[in-house]
Formats: sequence, structure tokens, C-alpha cells
Amino acid sequence: MAFLSLLRPDRFTVALVTTALLATFLPATGAAAPILKMVIAGSIALLFFLQGARLSRKAIVEGVVHWRLHLMVFAATFILFPVLGVLTKTFLESHFAPGIALGILYLCLLPSTIQSSITFTSLAHGNVAAAICSASASNVLGVFLTPLLMGLFMQTQGHVSFGEIGEIVLQILVPFAIGHLARPWVGQWVEKRRTLTGIVDRGAILLVVYYAFGEAAINNLWRRLAPLDMLVLVLVSCMLLAAVLALTTTASRLFGFSRRDEIAIVFCGSKKSLGSGVPIASILFPASMIGAVILPLMLFHQIQLLVCAVLARSYAERGNSARDSAC
Repeated sequence: MAFLSLLRPDRFTVALVTTALLATFLPATGAAAPILKMVIAGSIALLFFLQGARLSRKAIVEGVVHWRLHLMVFAATFILFPVLGVLTKTFLESHFAPGIALGILYLCLLPSTIQSSITFTSLAHGNVAAAICSASASNVLGVFLTPLLMGLFMQTQGHVSFGEIGEIVLQILVPFAIGHLARPWVGQWVEKRRTLTGIVDRGAILLVVYYAFGEAAINNLWRRLAPLDMLVLVLVSCMLLAAVLALTTTASRLFGFSRRDEIAIVFCGSKKSLGSGVPIASILFPASMIGAVILPLMLFHQIQLLVCAVLARSYAERGNSARDSAC
């Protein structure tokens, strides 16, 4: 019964599915698309401002110096995932078109997401300070490591625009730093209004889901593959995600990490960034290949949002049950 209760959708999961369906049939196009991107950027900036205001200086320092946790996340992102990607590409390249098979490997070489990794860590009551440091560092390093790894595996040549780093700093780290500096004045107010922070967290996720599914619809994601090929690609994405989630969870427990640290490792180590993946792909690959290469990434990105929403809920409910039992 406890397992079945986890499968029962809550309001947030229903909202995720509803948002995905709405975006599929009514995506943001024309003048609405850049407005939506600005709203998403604003919501993410607000989210990190509130996170900075909530976190104490001690928690931030502990997050920065938590090198064992960061090493686990980097190992999952840039060692475990690439190994799985090479094996999967080798096994499936005779089934898929070359661009799709290459896209599976490319997906596995990308850095972690920032906003969804940290948001899900927050929703699951994990170590948010460590997640912010680890996910941000992964994303910045990925701007360099992804082209290098792609070149190592596929002899792909290209250069990387450093504008991505500035965008990450402005959208993530600057609001967080401002929020933390403002903590003496707004910290107590934010702490007393956790419902507001929860609305911002969930709102940011819903906006990202709407944008991702809308882009998929606009780019005819569901029409580029035969139904059987699409099913295989969905299963491959689910298997990759399940393998990394299982291995990061098991490794976190074997190495004695706390529950809060485990949550940060699982959510930061299992994500792949659509925001970084698409711009980097436009540099590394010719225009004729980009659509096929990013197709697995677009699909995986949407699956990881839905699966991790359920997983975050499970972590949160188990944490609440443990606290109730302790009381």
C-alpha cells in the first residue's frame, strides 16, 4: 500500500502532466516565446534569491567545502554517464540513424542541470547549499568538458562560447549572492513564509516543463521517429536514468553520506542540461545533424523532470514520516 501511495499523483504531479499536455498542443510561439524565456529567467533568479536568503553562512561554507559530495556528483556526470553512453551507442547504432545514436552519447557527456537539480533537492529536503555549488560547478565545467569528451570519443572539433558562463553567473550565482547578503534584513521574513518559497520552486519547474515540451512540439519531436523507434528511445532514456539513480543512491549509502547529502548527489548526478546541451550542439555539429543529435536530449530532459518530481515527493514524505516518528 505504501508503494501504491507513491504512485498516486499529488497536485504537483498532476500540474506537471497538465502543463506538458498544454505545451504540446499550445506551445509558446512568436512574440510569446521570448516573453516566456524572460519570465523563466526571472522566476529562476527569484528562486535563487530566496534560497540565498534562507541559507545561513555556516550551511553555505559546509556546502562549498563538501568535496566528497562534489566528487561523487562529478564522477556520476562525467565518468559514469559517459561510460553508459558509449556502451549504449555501440549497442544501438545499428538500429538508429547515425545522428540519433550519436545524440545518445552526446546526452551522456553533458553537464548537470542547475535549476531543476537544486529545486528538486530543495523539494526533497536535501542539502541545498551543496547542490547549488555542485550543480553550478558541473554546469560551468561542462562548457569545457563536454566538447573535450566529445572530441575524445568522436574526434569532434569545435570551440565554446564563454557567454554561457556569464549567463550562468548572472542568472544563478548573482541572485543567490544578493539574497544571502540581504539575509539579515529579509531572512526571517522568508523563513516564516516557506509556502511562498515552495510556490516559487514549483512555479519555476512548471515553467521549464512548459517551455521544454513546447520546444519539442514546435520542433516536431514526436514525428521524427517511427513509433517503434520512439518507444525504444523512451526505454533507453528510462534505463539510463534508472541506472544512474540506482548507482548514485547505492554509492551514497556505501560511502556513508547523510540522507540530505544523498538527495543532493542523486538529483545533481542524474540530470542532463538541455540549456547547455542545445547551444553546445550548435557549435560542435553541422546544422543538418543538430536536430537528430538533440532529440534524445529533449526526450531525456522531459523524462527526468517527471521522474524526479515523483522521487522528490517520495524523499520528502519519508523525511516527514521519520520526523513524526522521532517526535
